[in-house]
Amino acid sequence: MGDRVILHIDCNSFYASVEQVFRPELADVPMAVCGDPEGRRGIILAKNEKAKAYGVATAETIWQAKRKCPDLVLVPPRMDEYRRFSRRINAIYAEYTDMVEPFSLDESWLDVTASQQLFGDGKTIADTIRRRVREEIGVTVSVGVSFNKVFAKLGSDYKKPDATTVFLRKDMEKTVWTLPVNSLLFVGRSAANTLAKSHIETIGDLARTDRDLLVRLLGKLGDTLSDYARGLDDAPVAKLGDVREVKSVGNGMTFRRDLVTEEDIRVGLHVLCDSVAHRLRRSGLRAWTVQVTIKDTDLKSITRQTTLSRATDLSSEMLTAAMTLTMANRPKAIRMLTVTVSGLTDQTTGEQISLFADEQLPDVDRQRRLEHTLDRLRDRYGWSSVRPGATLQNDLGIAESAPRGAEDED
Repeated sequence: MGDRVILHIDCNSFYASVEQVFRPELADVPMAVCGDPEGRRGIILAKNEKAKAYGVATAETIWQAKRKCPDLVLVPPRMDEYRRFSRRINAIYAEYTDMVEPFSLDESWLDVTASQQLFGDGKTIADTIRRRVREEIGVTVSVGVSFNKVFAKLGSDYKKPDATTVFLRKDMEKTVWTLPVNSLLFVGRSAANTLAKSHIETIGDLARTDRDLLVRLLGKLGDTLSDYARGLDDAPVAKLGDVREVKSVGNGMTFRRDLVTEEDIRVGLHVLCDSVAHRLRRSGLRAWTVQVTIKDTDLKSITRQTTLSRATDLSSEMLTAAMTLTMANRPKAIRMLTVTVSGLTDQTTGEQISLFADEQLPDVDRQRRLEHTLDRLRDRYGWSSVRPGATLQNDLGIAESAPRGAEDED
């Protein structure tokens, strides 16, 4: 049986490209999509090719980008439009295979192994899709073609914009293995630095390194990367529309001003925990683990987590855990907080709610009844109908709507 044929398709500068569809004149100037500078969400989300030529980079602050390119045109994001374009692009992919697995709004894997008799080999299909997306949607894509998902993604990153790169198994040692180790999926800055100390600098070095050494260096990740580098990834491509198992739920917020007091921190965490708990209950889930990510004014982040004594869907219990984690690791000033819960389990596996009268209910059952009542009020009258008193007329930028949650992760 021959190798699978997997494509990874990555939309080039997706947010910026969509904006240029609506405003073609933006293609002629250095332009970037960014958050609201006045709301301190001043991070570059995407940039066009002209901005890239000035060295403007995704995820850097607006002031850093402006220092590189004083004439940089800034455009606010329109997530609804980006989602609409993403659906249209994935609909084109679905004409070639039903095995389409979105990785994010602008990236998808396709398994076209069984499609080759109809549409040609992997490179032909990739080139056809590139042309169609460019002509029909107005966005360019780069495509990696390989025998597994990891190397296909490596190919889509290899050459941009509007390019197809093929990595075959027989050429692996002279193509993939020559690339820097940090180009491999899941090799971030920290892992790359750790590997460099052991003189592991290319994917080939990684593939030739003893697996036990990699596990000692990187833990479980070392075992995974050893397989990836050797081309042993056999993960299937999911079918478009398959429901993914939710493994975590998180909400984050960049505040209008820095959080410097314990009360500031409590207010910020309260609204985040409230929203996360609401989403859990809406999904019929409870969480065993609470995680807090703290970003300071230098944009440095730390993440800490704790496991609870029982799974919970209560904002009050999440807040207690999140406050403990944050206060133990607080910098002088906090710019952003994120609360994420994981270790999710169905509510029916938790403890049963007491059937006694309210005055005899244990505190946890009374609190659960209260928070479920708040859910019903918010579902009927809107999120702002019931809010913690400390969030009223605050100067932290906490809106009257629920904070927008991070995408549920798997």
